[in-house]
Amino acid sequence: MAAPVSSYSLFASVSRKVGSLLFNSVCIAQAATCSAKMDSVGPTKLEFAVQMTCESCAVKVRAALEGKPGVTSVSVDLGKEEVLVDSTLTTAEVQALIESTGRRAVLKGMGGSEQDLGSAVAMLAGGGRIQGVVRFLQLSEQRCLIDGTIDGLEPGPHGLHVHTLGDLTRDCLSCGEHYNPFGRQHGGPGDSERHVGDLGNIVAGPDGRASFRQEDSQIKVWDVIGRSLVVDAGEDDLGRSDHPLSKQTGNSGERLACGIIARSAGLFQNAKQICACDGVTLWEERDRPIAGKGRSKASTETPAAHL
Repeated sequence: MAAPVSSYSLFASVSRKVGSLLFNSVCIAQAATCSAKMDSVGPTKLEFAVQMTCESCAVKVRAALEGKPGVTSVSVDLGKEEVLVDSTLTTAEVQALIESTGRRAVLKGMGGSEQDLGSAVAMLAGGGRIQGVVRFLQLSEQRCLIDGTIDGLEPGPHGLHVHTLGDLTRDCLSCGEHYNPFGRQHGGPGDSERHVGDLGNIVAGPDGRASFRQEDSQIKVWDVIGRSLVVDAGEDDLGRSDHPLSKQTGNSGERLACGIIARSAGLFQNAKQICACDGVTLWEERDRPIAGKGRSKASTETPAAHL
């Protein structure tokens, strides 16, 4: 009788391995599909202020950008200390390329290949060291580009949603429910049956950073300004599980960080050299927190930039 039992065990073991391989293949295929969708987003024009004091600085910046995958064109204006980049990379990735030269860079504006219909930004903050910036650019009536970087997250997927209220009086708890003007069930970004605010999942790497760039067909910048953007602790199941919260919130867990969506400058619309609200210059702002403690110029906890 020992032989039949051994044969069954061998069969079960092989079956589990085959099943695991098939499951992994499906996951890889889904990831490839997602990557293809991200790659299909067209190039965006990004306008950076870059500290350049000589011609060699400009040459280094140009060399750091030209020929890189995802960068289609580069224009460097040494006199204005500005760099204009056409790219399919995220703003954070382009900024990292520029700053690899030792020059500091600040994004001043972004736009599409044609005149865009508006732009907005949400500065997210939450418990611990979670903070980030997410930008919205309305490319056309049917296309909104969403570009962001959020740091301090646990590695893995996190649900991202636009919420109805721009109310942070109780932190993220007072942001209301998902923005859902048509009264639909929760779903994924590619679903027709979804909340307008359902933006799916962003994925944080081992370093806790989630950097993403995607287009959405239902988000309209003019409808979400004044509302809030929230990132959650867990993965959004996109309304596809049997959990009671699946069709309501995607069962993505507690709200980790949030920020109010505000109107922002488009391409060539930001002439700011200093922030009138707190006296922080463009370059000092680069080294200061997005908001809160240490932000004000009067604060001695965060030293001013030395240019």
